[in-house]
Amino acid sequence: MAKKRSRSKLDRYEQAIENSLEEFLPVAPAEKERILQAAGKTKTISLRLNEIVLENLREKAAEEGLPYQTLISSILYRFTSGRLIDVHAIRQALDAIK
Repeated sequence: MAKKRSRSKLDRYEQAIENSLEEFLPVAPAEKERILQAAGKTKTISLRLNEIVLENLREKAAEEGLPYQTLISSILYRFTSGRLIDVHAIRQALDAIK
């Protein structure tokens, strides 16, 4: 029998999943198939990164409980789809308004 984890022991990634369970709405089978096909289309690339940048990405990925390549892919996807948020710029804008 699997041991149930206490909510206080969940990391941020696990907590986000836990929180989203209340918002879950199943998708139609055709939409699910479309999403799975789109997600499966990947291309292998070679990319040179500064060692410090790569180490920082690996640390952030570990904090989030993700493989670092998945984190990089997620960041690039959010950037190209206009959903990457610059928290520092938002804070500066809010401070300027005050």
